[in-house]
Amino acid sequence: MDSDASDHFVHVRGAAEHNLKNIDVDIPRDAMVAFTGVSGSGKSSLAFGTLYAEAQRRYFESVAPYARRLLQQVGAPQVQEITGLPPAVALQQRRGAPSSRSTVGTLTTLSNLLRMLYSRAGTYPEGASRLDAESFSPNTAAGACPRCHGLGEVHDVAEELLVPDPSLSIRDGAIAAWPGAWQGANLRSIVSGLGIDIDKPWRKLPKKTRNWLLYTDEQPSVYIEPEPDRIDYGYFGKFWSAREHVMHVLADSKSERMRERALRFVRSVPCPVCGGSGLRPEALAVTVAGHSIAEVNALPLTGVVAVLRPIAALTDAGATTSTAVSGERTEVAVRISADVVARVEVLLDLGLGYLSLGRSSTTLSPGEAQRLRIATQLRSGLFGVVYVLDEPSAGLHPADAEPLLDVLDRLKASGNSLFVVEHDMDVVRRADWVVDIGPGAGEGGGRVQYSGPVAGLEHVEESATSQYLFGRAAPPEHRLRAPQGWLRLHGVSRHNLRDVSVEIPLCVLTAVTGVSGSGKSTLVTQVLAEVVRGHLGVAADEDDEAAGLEIDVRDASGLESFDRLVRVDQRPIGRTPRSNLATYTGMFDAVRKLYAATEEARARGYAPGRFSFNVPEGRCESCQGEGFVAVELLFLPGTYAPCPTCHGARYNAETLEVTYRDRNIADVLAMTVDEAAPFLADVPAAARSLETLREVGLGYLRLGQPATELSGGEAQRIKLATELQRARRGHALYLLDEPTAGLHPADIALLLRQLHRLVDAGNTVVLVEHDLDTIATADWVIDLGPGGGDAGGRVVATGTPAKVAASKRSATAPYLARRLARS
Repeated sequence: MDSDASDHFVHVRGAAEHNLKNIDVDIPRDAMVAFTGVSGSGKSSLAFGTLYAEAQRRYFESVAPYARRLLQQVGAPQVQEITGLPPAVALQQRRGAPSSRSTVGTLTTLSNLLRMLYSRAGTYPEGASRLDAESFSPNTAAGACPRCHGLGEVHDVAEELLVPDPSLSIRDGAIAAWPGAWQGANLRSIVSGLGIDIDKPWRKLPKKTRNWLLYTDEQPSVYIEPEPDRIDYGYFGKFWSAREHVMHVLADSKSERMRERALRFVRSVPCPVCGGSGLRPEALAVTVAGHSIAEVNALPLTGVVAVLRPIAALTDAGATTSTAVSGERTEVAVRISADVVARVEVLLDLGLGYLSLGRSSTTLSPGEAQRLRIATQLRSGLFGVVYVLDEPSAGLHPADAEPLLDVLDRLKASGNSLFVVEHDMDVVRRADWVVDIGPGAGEGGGRVQYSGPVAGLEHVEESATSQYLFGRAAPPEHRLRAPQGWLRLHGVSRHNLRDVSVEIPLCVLTAVTGVSGSGKSTLVTQVLAEVVRGHLGVAADEDDEAAGLEIDVRDASGLESFDRLVRVDQRPIGRTPRSNLATYTGMFDAVRKLYAATEEARARGYAPGRFSFNVPEGRCESCQGEGFVAVELLFLPGTYAPCPTCHGARYNAETLEVTYRDRNIADVLAMTVDEAAPFLADVPAAARSLETLREVGLGYLRLGQPATELSGGEAQRIKLATELQRARRGHALYLLDEPTAGLHPADIALLLRQLHRLVDAGNTVVLVEHDLDTIATADWVIDLGPGGGDAGGRVVATGTPAKVAASKRSATAPYLARRLARS
């Protein structure tokens, strides 16, 4: 099979995965190879779906069958032959792991080293026993705090929730968490019987009294005198503090309505026992350089290096080789500290110094998570491996992309090959070789337009990549708009934003820029979204990671300008394969009505619901409308195969007998947006959806494409297209978080045209962005920084792109100035 391995090329023959057109291509090893092409052209199908999948398949075949079932396997790719292919490691763009216990420390394995350091070389309190390394982990029984079970937070009440209006008296209902009706009246009588003034405003009661009423565990009984208009007999009433009442309802009540009400008074707070660390007191008492492991986990990575570098720098003469002695001057301490410092310095080189080891992986951007994995690989010392990377520059400020490329060069210099799926033209220019797939997306792509040294791509006229790589693409035409008013926020404080004031112009397109970690997403997708949402009285999305956090803004003005908030992010449009492009945009309702209106359907009495694959009447019962069935394999992981009854159509035979223009409902779901546009041209609701999807560059997607198969960028553009098809009047605020991430420059040009359409219709668009073409066409720029983490969180420069490009303090300015000079 590998007879051609000596020529230092990987030879691919007959690749037909997804939309690839049975292609042949030769790709050099020991080089950085960029896979380019418009979004959906087939780049990832070649790099990941073919090359990486085949490397994994070969590896799994060398593993014992019993062990194979424990590994996450990929399917065999559609390819005739691949020769000269080394082992491969995939570094893909993935959201942080869903577990709240996964952190930066666990992703990079640095947590293991730290725990070993504290176990073997920490300074223990006098008389304390040595702890095992697992005792310093909140994820083990030996280390987890008994109160919060290692999570670091508990659900508890808070005074501002229990008493939302401190100007009220107890009689007037100051303690909102207490029950209503006769139970509330009973508690007020008990409090009065205890000698507490129930007519005095809450804020004027002594703090000791307030705390007792809200938090005490005591439950005194008080005799309640009979009242002529309420009770005609005396009785002993038992007191419940507000906290006790809320916790009792949550623990014991069978009423969902009462539980929902009680939850309004509860929020997640740092565990009072472990201070949010998740660790037992015994582990927190051990220190290294005067810091507990919880304190080191909370430091930014730059701080971790500062703490451990003095220990790592001890010479052999300064360290003792004794293993019986615990302490920071042992050889163990020096070696582990030196290893931690070396690993962290790679992360600092990648611009991640603002992250802390304890930061949850669920809060990381895809770009941050991928850089963490790249840094871990750099330290692994592997040789002769193919690293397949998925847009390593996505989500990166140009200043952060440069050190990333240096790290990739180091991986290549170590004797490895880099196969990089990439849209950033600056990264492509650094490659040794480029494989351009196209010319279009979906069925319009899947062909090799060019494979060779980068310079040779200039002469491939039909290549969209060539036009942008060599400056032939016409810059977008744009005339600066003047703001029609201002939304002003004062005293914004959240994460690394500390008492920041910012002015956002209305009726224009504003780009919020800055290096990774500077506070852009916090400002736009959290603070700005919540302030406007609160003004409009709209509830937060249930999966919004910032939902429930306090709105930390001292003052806001200009909110009355908005009558709608639209947040367009890269979260999936659905969590199951049953959610798809057609159902999300709403066009499938029109299609089902169309089929129900046919003569055949009316004759059979089929309503629109019959044409849904989610209802028993219309769907294939063998696969329950899934289109596939699970196949269990002995000693191998389960796999999926097309349903043997409907062959993947999802509907039963009777439903498929109804046709419109000789196509059944399953045929329509199998069409691409481009194919469906002429077919459904005379169905206004569907035609409008299809046209807007084409306008944002998604003509290659199938109508029935499951939501689980869509990238974050595709999901975001589907949401945008869904908004564009709605003819609404009024002034809406559109918030977008890196809408160009994962897009080819040709697709970015399409997207920008649609965003400017929204502004021309009288709306305000604010987007977090790193792409210089997008920033250059904005009307206004707000640049945060100057650095990331604690070094960021401040407004560095504001104004038109030209004004920000001239700033001396902005990290964005020099890159933006170069981009504007090319226009």
